[in-house]
Parts: sequence; C-alpha cells; structure tokens
Amino acid sequence: MASLFLTSALLGNFSSRAQNANLPITPAEIARDALASAEAGAAIVHIHVRDPETELPSMETALYREVVDRIRDKNDELIINLTTGNGGRYDPSAENPAIAGPKTNLLLPDDRVQHVLAIKPDIATLDLNTMVFGEEVVINTLSSIRRMGTLIQQAGVRPEIELFDSGDVAILNTLMAEQFFEKPPLCSIVMGVKFGFVPLPETLLYARGLLPGNAIWTGFGTGAMAFPMVAQSALMGGNIRIGMEDAVWLEKGVKAPSNRAMVEKAARIVRELGFELETPKQVRARLGLLGL
Repeated sequence: MASLFLTSALLGNFSSRAQNANLPITPAEIARDALASAEAGAAIVHIHVRDPETELPSMETALYREVVDRIRDKNDELIINLTTGNGGRYDPSAENPAIAGPKTNLLLPDDRVQHVLAIKPDIATLDLNTMVFGEEVVINTLSSIRRMGTLIQQAGVRPEIELFDSGDVAILNTLMAEQFFEKPPLCSIVMGVKFGFVPLPETLLYARGLLPGNAIWTGFGTGAMAFPMVAQSALMGGNIRIGMEDAVWLEKGVKAPSNRAMVEKAARIVRELGFELETPKQVRARLGLLGL
C-alpha cells in the first residue's frame, strides 16, 4: 500500500476567531490542537503563534517555546515545523509608496529566524515568494532567502520550502544549482492564495513537473479547495496538509470544530483512496530527522 504523511497547519497569520470561534490562539490551545492532530494521524504540525491578548500574529520566542514545550511534555515523536513567514510584508503608504505604511512588518532575515535558532525545531518554513498579498506586498529577496536558509540549516533544522507560484520554483531550482541545500528539498506547493497558484489539478501537475527530481513535496489548497486538493495531492504522488490555517469549513455549512476534525476527515479521504498514513517515526526516517 502506498503511504504519505499528513501535516496539520493549526492557525496561520490570517485566520481569526471572527471567521471560526474554534481557532486555537493561546499556547495551551495550540499545543492541545497539535497533540489532538497527532492522535488523529498527523505526523507533522505546522505552527504559528499569536499574542494571547490581541490575538495578532507574534514572533515572540517565548510563545513558540511554550507551545513546543507543551507538545514535547506529552509527545516526543511528533515532528514540529515552525513558521518564519512573518517579517516580509510591505505596505506602501498612500502619500508616498517609498514610505512604509502601518501594515509593514519587514524584518532583517536574522530576526525572522531567532525563534528557530533558539528552539531548534525539526523543520522551519522558508518562503520563496515575492508577491502581491491583499493590498500589501510580501518581499523575500534572494539575499534574504539565502541568509535565512543558511541560518536554519546551520541550526540543524530542515527547511520546508514554500512555493506560491512558478517563479518561486525557479528560485528553488537556482538554489539547487548552487547546491545550497544540504538535503533533498522538502517542498510545499501552496495553492489558493490570491495572485498565486490556482488550486486546480492542472496547476498541481504543472508545479510538480517544475520541481527538482529529488524533491519531497506536499500539495495543498486553501478555502473551499482545501479538501479537494488533499485528494489531488495524494493521487499525484505528494503528501498532504490540512488545518484551520488553510480553511474555515469542515464541510458545506459546517465550520470546523477543531484541527483534529479536519485531520480526521483528510485521513479518511486518503485512506479510502488506498493510502496509508506514515507515523512520525516513519517520517523522521524518511526525512533524515533526528529523534529526541
């Protein structure tokens, strides 16, 4: 039987309790959802954190550490993937686009990975996208990508390369030609972010064909296409991702009651298609990750 691994993406930067009151916000809630996702079949949990008071995205190392410690207190095999996506947003002010507006959060590459260097999770994301994102622009220059990727790898952490459009894959292939990555690239094909990859089977086939031949990849969609792309990625030889970062609804008219419920549904979909979910121990061996 063919096998694959499932990543549970717990909350993200843009999901909110206004969209779904069940979204985990505090470190205790995020860790609770991570552990429940693992019980339901997730081998990897992808983690952002929020300021518990404002519920806004945070880069505070202490918040990440609390989440990780709470998880590790109960489960030492689950694979932890921390985001480094914050710190790349530019909001041009209306008066002068050369002056940063209030939504700008540009940070030095070293500052975007401080929590990763301190905690040393199994995996950390490395976004390659520069793109229009809402009314702002996300900026990831080659120099920033190289610096962040170097620091992540020097810390003994496996980069997960997030690809939002075909140009991002071109950057990946440029880095591969430089022999930048120490191991075969671990990639996520992100579909459904407006102005990026459209969540369609044709898109996934196209993106898959651009990847380096040794890539280990996951394809996933956002919004209404989150569960359909679970099936498409599995059928095309990829791994899968689901969670409240990517979607609000469990099914039409039913908001997701938890990340666990979303993982359970995704697991059921791929099992009914004939796939077996890999355990964290199996995925650690596959990705060359050290156990604790």
